[in-house]
Amino acid sequence: MKYLVKQIQEADFGCEERPEDYQPQVLLRLCDEAGEESIFEIADAVLREKNIDEGDWVVFDSLGEIIANN
Repeated sequence: MKYLVKQIQEADFGCEERPEDYQPQVLLRLCDEAGEESIFEIADAVLREKNIDEGDWVVFDSLGEIIANN
């Protein structure tokens, strides 16, 4: 199923201390082809690597990894 990236927002960790190997996370507000919305957390580096931005369509594999966008 394809999902429209409606919003990208930095994940909020409040006052928790982050471990040294921490990768910054973002929250994606997604909308599927049926109009259902969901929230998905992913490493910011993955979005940058795959050049994904708000307004893009994405597809996930069975492990929850983004495998395509257009």
